[in-house]
Amino acid sequence: MSGVVAATTAMILAAGRGERMRPLSDRCPKPLLSVGGKALIEWQIERLVAAGFTRLVINCSHLGTMLQQRLGKGERYRAAIQYSVEAEPLEAAGGIATAMPLLGKGVVLVVSGDIYTDYDYATLHPRVASMSRHDGAEADRAHLVMVPNPGYHPSGDFGLHEDRLTLSGGPRFTFGNIGLYRTSEFVELPRGRKLKILPLYERWIASGRASGELYTGTWANVGTPDELSALDHQISGHLSSVAPHSNQHATHESKR
Repeated sequence: MSGVVAATTAMILAAGRGERMRPLSDRCPKPLLSVGGKALIEWQIERLVAAGFTRLVINCSHLGTMLQQRLGKGERYRAAIQYSVEAEPLEAAGGIATAMPLLGKGVVLVVSGDIYTDYDYATLHPRVASMSRHDGAEADRAHLVMVPNPGYHPSGDFGLHEDRLTLSGGPRFTFGNIGLYRTSEFVELPRGRKLKILPLYERWIASGRASGELYTGTWANVGTPDELSALDHQISGHLSSVAPHSNQHATHESKR
């Protein structure tokens, strides 16, 4: 895939080892663990496709063959799936940089494969269009979806004033692992190397080139087997009636 990325392309980060999910993650990649009768990553794929993001790039490493065999080329999800295979997990920025030959140029949606959320990805299309139209030196490099701070991370990650992210000042919220990125920011990064994305966030925010929004609906990033079981019971108990309560049992593995 080359040329300008349309607002139909998303990348799902699915290469992590899931250390805190052991022993479950010893025999199954974390994104394939099931809640509410479906793998975590399948919930993501279905919601992305429903929102028009049908061209998917998935990075994989730990037990990556299982992931590829389960998801295939995406036909059953009405998606076109390509894989960026990593010899070892490369962190978020390293994974995106390594997947650049599949992502091409433009603005891409990147989400974690192991979160559960009811977030409507279709609401991001206008933001993608806006970022695509304005690509000068002062244009936004990223748009991050923030969520209310879970109890274990009360200070949050970044401030949010109207739609601008800040490094200091409140109110502060937690990054929800859903973001739009200008792929040109990753072109010069080395491929096949571990690279954290936090330094990029801090640079973009400090220069006033990162926007954000607050999502207060259902969102959970599950870190342990007990939390997975709790979310499974929560979803299964509500699928036939109402959605799970907002942000209950939400965890952010990198923060704990």
